[in-house]
Amino acid sequence: MDQFNRKNYSVYANFLNKLAKDLTNFYYSKLNRTFKVSNKLKGKGYDPVTTSDRAFEKFIRSKIKKKFPEHQIIGEEFGYRKSKSEFTWVIDPIDGTRSYVIGNPTWSNLISLNYKGNPILGLANFPVLKKYYLNYSDKTAYVVSNGKRKKISVNKKATFNRVKVSAAFHGWLSLDKQKKIPKVLRLMQFPCSDALSYSHLAEGRVDIVIQCSNKIWDIHPLIPIVKAAGGHISTWDNRDAINAGNILVSSNKTIHNKFLKLLKPVSK
Repeated sequence: MDQFNRKNYSVYANFLNKLAKDLTNFYYSKLNRTFKVSNKLKGKGYDPVTTSDRAFEKFIRSKIKKKFPEHQIIGEEFGYRKSKSEFTWVIDPIDGTRSYVIGNPTWSNLISLNYKGNPILGLANFPVLKKYYLNYSDKTAYVVSNGKRKKISVNKKATFNRVKVSAAFHGWLSLDKQKKIPKVLRLMQFPCSDALSYSHLAEGRVDIVIQCSNKIWDIHPLIPIVKAAGGHISTWDNRDAINAGNILVSSNKTIHNKFLKLLKPVSK
């Protein structure tokens, strides 16, 4: 059975670093053109998927299979490729498909490498913004923007009285439930742009991110980036974020605990 050696972080991080560049090149050479959109929910709501989602995932899977043929893969569009390996790649080919559909540049490619179910490396790649976020270990994360790499960290000095909150419920939290958390609603000053908001927290631009109903491919790639930058992440009921669902991310433990209390009326 394959094993994870912390000294080998660089092997996987270097792979993701190159993949980020390849994904951006792939977008501009193959996908930056007309695409087709369909609705996964078929009239029972709106969950769009595009031909670009599927093309991105096929591209990512091909790169992983070539470099790490024994590894498992879970992707939003093409499901689970099982093996006996304890390494699993988790893929969201386009996080923020709604943004992609309307030409909002905040969408991203999300990829994590999990070992025994735990995310150890994550990539959030923003092709249109020409930048990506990546952790190189459990204590080091970077943003690479226009080819320049910079180490990032959360704003550990953030206080509750001056906290910057990025949040969105995306229709998943009813108005009746929202009425139970008036203090949270009053503190929601900044929009939530999916993975970009988590990335902004990791580099100290915002202090809190609150989101509903994440799937594993939405959140697993962001967990190691946030943690490596010094952030705290859990579900609203304070379980491990690898469970996905409703997620709270904070720049320090003090404000994290305060927001857990504020979210308690709607955490179950």
